[in-house]
Amino acid sequence: MSIPAFDPKELEYIEVPGFMGMPMKTFQYPLNKREHGFAMFSRKPWWQGMQAMDAAIFVPRIIPDDIARGMIVENSRFDADTEAGGPDMFGVEWEYIKSVGGSMVRPGKPFLEDISEWEEKLVWPDIDAWDWEGSAKLNNGTYLREDTFPQIWFFSGYFERLISLLEFEGAAMALMDEDSQEYVHSFFNKLTDLYIRIFDKINEYFPLVKCVFFHDDWGSQRAPFFSPALAEEMIVPYMKRLTDHLHSLGFFCEIHSCGSNEMLVPCYINAGWDAWAPQLMNDCYSIYDKYGDKLLIATFPQNIPEEIMALPTDQEKGAAFAALPEEEQRRIAREYVDRCCQAGKPSFYNYYASHWLTPAFREEMYKQSRINYSK
Repeated sequence: MSIPAFDPKELEYIEVPGFMGMPMKTFQYPLNKREHGFAMFSRKPWWQGMQAMDAAIFVPRIIPDDIARGMIVENSRFDADTEAGGPDMFGVEWEYIKSVGGSMVRPGKPFLEDISEWEEKLVWPDIDAWDWEGSAKLNNGTYLREDTFPQIWFFSGYFERLISLLEFEGAAMALMDEDSQEYVHSFFNKLTDLYIRIFDKINEYFPLVKCVFFHDDWGSQRAPFFSPALAEEMIVPYMKRLTDHLHSLGFFCEIHSCGSNEMLVPCYINAGWDAWAPQLMNDCYSIYDKYGDKLLIATFPQNIPEEIMALPTDQEKGAAFAALPEEEQRRIAREYVDRCCQAGKPSFYNYYASHWLTPAFREEMYKQSRINYSK
């Protein structure tokens, strides 16, 4: 299907149902969010999508990890202050930290002293006992609708799961220590079997969900936690088996992996992921140039005035950007779009950079990307 030319009437705002049915104003998009989500992940977007802001994030309480991690997004109310934390699917206890809005494994003794103990000590979850039918009845046709693009968030991945069991130092050593690696391989192999079974259930009970947001942080503010060679040996084969299965079910697969991880991008590609959103410490233009034809990269403008970028917080940067003349904001948006929105080599807008999304920037980004992608 060819992409029609931009019509200025698309910029006339209309009111539509938003999160949990609350009204919100939006452009008159020529596709609904579900249609455009499929188009974007198929690398044929009609405009610069904003992924987490466009998708219907789905984090159901039926999966114990979601409650433990303190994030439930579905057709029910969730009070993180009173409900978050507790055991994940393996019985690891998490503690919700209200001041940061997230959970951490309860400090103290690691769940496992050594990865060699996993076969003896781990009790694997009985996912058939989870109330899939009740969750489907709660969410299908209500939160999950034909006009939305649901994306299920999945905690935790491979290295994150290892951290939850061994704490960070133990997990890192288990990946690197030759005496431990055979146990990591056998654990990750069985973990992949479990994840495949869980996603089979998701596919069966939530048929509108066709996109996965899979959490596995691989780096720090300055550098990755491990080398590309180690990732290729210890993690990539299991991720690839998982993404191959997900793709066979018709899912799109996005990896959520925090850190300064540019050198690990080939690993994401080899593991079969369709998309990745680099955090803002990464040079997204460089990543887009090198890998944007193989991986859908979440980009953000890197042409912001230096005096704004020098401000200490995103909130201050956003306020200073909003104070720029409107035409300056629009110019920056057009330059960003011309840099990162090329027909045949698309990207999507990075949710970490939401502080640049003034009304003028957002309007110009939409208009110029519609023009670029329809060429």
